[in-house]
Amino acid sequence: MSTTTATVSDQAATRSTVRNWKTPIILSVLAIVALVVFALGAPANSVTFRLSDPSDAVVLPDLVLSAPVTGWICALLMLAAAVLSILEVRAGRRVPGWLVAVFAVLFVVGFLTWVVGSATTPNVALYGLLAGSVTLAVPLIFGSLSGVLCERSGVVNIAIEGQLLFGAFAAAVAGSLSGSAVVGLLAAAVAGVLVSLVLAVFSINYIVNQVIVGVVLNVLVSGLTGFLFSTVLSADAETWNSPPRLPVLPIPFLSEIPVIGPILFRQTIVGYLMYVAVAVIYVGLFYTKWGLRTRAVGEHPKAADTLGVQVNRMRFTNVLLAGVVAGIGGSFFTLVSVSGFGRDMTAGQGYIALAALIFGRWNPIGAFFAALLFGFATNLQYVLSFLGTPVPNEFLAMLPYVVTIFAVAGLVGRSRAPAASGIPYIKG
Repeated sequence: MSTTTATVSDQAATRSTVRNWKTPIILSVLAIVALVVFALGAPANSVTFRLSDPSDAVVLPDLVLSAPVTGWICALLMLAAAVLSILEVRAGRRVPGWLVAVFAVLFVVGFLTWVVGSATTPNVALYGLLAGSVTLAVPLIFGSLSGVLCERSGVVNIAIEGQLLFGAFAAAVAGSLSGSAVVGLLAAAVAGVLVSLVLAVFSINYIVNQVIVGVVLNVLVSGLTGFLFSTVLSADAETWNSPPRLPVLPIPFLSEIPVIGPILFRQTIVGYLMYVAVAVIYVGLFYTKWGLRTRAVGEHPKAADTLGVQVNRMRFTNVLLAGVVAGIGGSFFTLVSVSGFGRDMTAGQGYIALAALIFGRWNPIGAFFAALLFGFATNLQYVLSFLGTPVPNEFLAMLPYVVTIFAVAGLVGRSRAPAASGIPYIKG
């Protein structure tokens, strides 16, 4: 009888898990919004998307779209996708990932066509929008990778904001004093390790709540760098706050590929290190002995301990490695974006990186694409402000954070954090 009862309850739990109506509801609401705004409220203009810079080796023709026609097409296809998602859930199946991806692309195309068509100048450089999105996503990607390393090891890293900020500060000071951007880059990595060291000591050795330690570190780094900025860097900016910028290093042939070449292969060394970090961490986590042990201490630390893995040493090492990654990401702010440090210049990017980590399901590749999404939302804010759209500036300033909240609130329920993340391990 007990076996039969357990089987029935398992089947009921399976049905309730499969029949999750959250995704169809979200898609349906967005499809209705698209119908009202993108289709019925479409401007009468045609929108021009410039695909390449006139100075590129291969110049692509502009893409011209009718705002009303594009709005109706996107809205109707989105409605069809929403209906299909409802039918899939009614049949007891999950909504396919490709359907959500297609829906997202249609929404972005419809939104861009509507908002650019409503602007004073209804044309936009698409290549610039995409290039800026990749650039702005660089520190987010490093921050989210730092979070992946920590949380896959069982340590919650709320201190990503502090690691990025201290890395930016150290890069500015060391680069200014040495006159070398490479020295600044190395100093940023060391600064990230210092923040991680405090996180590791208190959360692993002294078993202090990891979330509290991370929040305290963020406040501490913000206060410390703000104090030094106002008392030292501002007093003699020529000596302390004038770091050289890292040069752009285009890769021959690859940088000449239309559209994607200038975006992906005309980067500084920080940009190329970003690609290397994503690939190395992904391969390391899922295809090496180190990765197997890392995932083991993050999921089942006691089982890993019985097999001879030193759980806390593994966690300590990976938290320090995460500091190197985040510190390098912080150098972007002062060695690539601008030549100088500003008070709290990371502006909450560490928290968005944490959201990208969750949205990416604690996977380096997923975190990479989630960070690109948030970078796109941030850059879109600047581009739309420049074009003079009717959308209020206050809403544009909210856009990256709205996307962050919506993405995590809408999809985080479908992902699962490592089982032992945030749980200290006490041997014995």
